[in-house]
Amino acid sequence: MKQFESFALDTANRCLVHEGAPIELAPKPFAVLRYLVENPGRLITHDELLDALWPETYVQPQVLRTYMLELRKVLGDNAGQPRFIQTLPKRGYRFLAAVTEKAASVHAPETGGKQPAAVTIVGRDHELGLLHGELKQVAKGRRRAVFVRGDSGIGKTALVDALCRQLSDSGTSGVARGQCVQGLGLTEPYYPVTEALNQLCAGPDGDAACRVLARLAPAWLARGRQNDADPRDRTLGDLCAALEELAAEKPLMLVFEDLHWADDCTLHLISALARRRATARIMLLATIGPRRRENHESAMDLMQDLLMRRLGTEIVLAPLKRLAVSKLVSRELCQEELPSGLAAFVYQRSEGNPLFVIAVLENLVAQGILARSGANGVSIWQQCQPFPDMEAGTPEALTHLVELEIERLSEHEQRLLEAASLVSVAFPAWAVAAALGLDPVDIEEACDSLARRLHFVVRAGQDELPDGTKSAFYVFAHGLYREVLYRRQASARRSQRHVRIAERLGELFAGREADVARERALHYEAAGDSERAALTLQVAANMGQTSAGVC
Repeated sequence: MKQFESFALDTANRCLVHEGAPIELAPKPFAVLRYLVENPGRLITHDELLDALWPETYVQPQVLRTYMLELRKVLGDNAGQPRFIQTLPKRGYRFLAAVTEKAASVHAPETGGKQPAAVTIVGRDHELGLLHGELKQVAKGRRRAVFVRGDSGIGKTALVDALCRQLSDSGTSGVARGQCVQGLGLTEPYYPVTEALNQLCAGPDGDAACRVLARLAPAWLARGRQNDADPRDRTLGDLCAALEELAAEKPLMLVFEDLHWADDCTLHLISALARRRATARIMLLATIGPRRRENHESAMDLMQDLLMRRLGTEIVLAPLKRLAVSKLVSRELCQEELPSGLAAFVYQRSEGNPLFVIAVLENLVAQGILARSGANGVSIWQQCQPFPDMEAGTPEALTHLVELEIERLSEHEQRLLEAASLVSVAFPAWAVAAALGLDPVDIEEACDSLARRLHFVVRAGQDELPDGTKSAFYVFAHGLYREVLYRRQASARRSQRHVRIAERLGELFAGREADVARERALHYEAAGDSERAALTLQVAANMGQTSAGVC
């Protein structure tokens, strides 16, 4: 339990306790408060909150303000003279109160009479094992760089959080974290480095850290304390030497999250620390998101170079398995026995992405499909309505995430992906070209380019068409991307494109129309032309009868 003044944050039971009495909080406000309480005394930027709690999901700033208003009301806090949550305009928030550890209470919420286990990461035992293996190498004096990569919402931050909690509990290693923030590289070089130094100086071994920095890298100490320092006085060699001396007392792990947003100066520091030949018990742990256009290549180049020189390790997070998704659902609902079919539905809908799992659950609750019910003080989640069709719509939070990624693409690339969504999760280049009325060769080259740069489009193979030509085909890595792309098109434009694909199918399979009659009919139906859909099926049926008669 985290104690601050007369309040305690019960992370096991997921509630706030005031003078022994539990205060129920909705999941998202509780998550915000927990993150603030677990990071007291330092600036938590809007981007950091977003990435930690809703990884790479677009959240409007006013939503965060709403949560803060709710938390201040519960805490009896005053925004003008805050005791707990301080707002730093246009930057973020800082938790002001001193936080101490306290033994957990015996209060148990309504979870079927069972005390829920403390929150742990689900389905990442193998990856945690790899990280601890790297730490063992570090303890022997072999500096290491570890890069955790994965799709949006796959759980990179959750994995790092789990490792940091374990190290904090054991006290075997020092930990300092810095958050790379999009757009700050041009105005604040070394921003994540500064944040990590501030944590070192404010942590349990802060006095020792300040003494070492003052002796070996005084300009960096001034920067860490947010004082002015002449940039010409700051050298990477001084800071590297200071960090190595700190690591001599206890292994040191430096965490840089969202390295794809890092400025070049930060990347140079990581490169220098990783390459120095002196023995040092330092581990550099960085998270890297999906491929992007902005500054991503610099981070990827650094990672590939260190991997090639065997100075680093790459850990790629895959989607969770079916059993892990079931455990995650149980954890989120604080309930071991789940409604029949719930875990299977969530797994199908999320395809193992942890962020998607939580978003699907929240959507089911918001729609009233899942609700609490029970008697005699025991309340459990039960299914109140049938699960929706798989094509019934995408949860709003996921729509924002996908839209955010799509908007980073050029207009031509957006149109290409929209056309691709008209086919299915798998789509051939010729169909995209037909929908847009463009040259198939140009479209295939464009699709190849997208597959190289985007995490949610993958080249899957090549088909041979009836006229002997070949056309590559691709797949969306997650069906939710296809759904959002499909729905963002204007109805008239979407219908026009469906018709073009149906007509091109007819041209490609001339004389063999029966082979693709159902597929063509589906496109006509999607275009709102039921008459042509029925006619297509009827003609195909007649051709089949004629063929049978000839035989």
